[in-house]
Amino acid sequence: MRLNKFIAQSGYCSRRKADQLIIAGKVAIDGRVTSELGTQVDPINNKVTVEGYAIVSQISKVIIAFYKPIGILSSMSEEESPSLIRYTEKMSPQRLFHVGRLDRESEGLLLLTNDGEYSHQISHPKFLIEKEYEIIAISEISDAKIKELSKGVFLEDGLMKPLKIVRLGKRGVLITIHDGRNRILRRAFESIGVEIEVLRRIRIGNIRLGELKPGRWRHLSENESI
Repeated sequence: MRLNKFIAQSGYCSRRKADQLIIAGKVAIDGRVTSELGTQVDPINNKVTVEGYAIVSQISKVIIAFYKPIGILSSMSEEESPSLIRYTEKMSPQRLFHVGRLDRESEGLLLLTNDGEYSHQISHPKFLIEKEYEIIAISEISDAKIKELSKGVFLEDGLMKPLKIVRLGKRGVLITIHDGRNRILRRAFESIGVEIEVLRRIRIGNIRLGELKPGRWRHLSENESI
């Protein structure tokens, strides 16, 4: 197996990142550093380390749809609490990591996987994966505010323009975006003077939150894709 594929399948990072680490001389096979792209590795008999960490071959690909509750950090660190570890330890014996993030105050669909390549395909901006959110404001959102947001708002790190906005009663909207910048929706609504009470992600690509309740999860089927 190609070394970059082995590293990606272990869940450590994507193939592209693995190539960068190999070129930088941060990957070793059986204790010997290799910097050549295309290097082959035996997943069973070779010991691979990346930046000093031993890489373990994953037996099978795991992708999980998880309803992240409010108050939980999108982090796999035991030093950051409360983190996702309290849930992932029950989901799979394999090492999982989160694809993208939801901030502490937000809730809804978060994907967890052990496949670095899959994570890269979902989270990299060039793939233009749609994400849909349900937003409930503290007070009524006027038609003028919705129109202002639909035209696009300029933030400190550039333009944020939704793909689609659908009204949900007086205080709510369904909003679809490609953008994955940090707290992008909270910052966009703040820029038009709207304070968010509930921010819930309900869809990533073709994967929907569905009937999941906070703190619950389900394994994706093989034919369920972005």
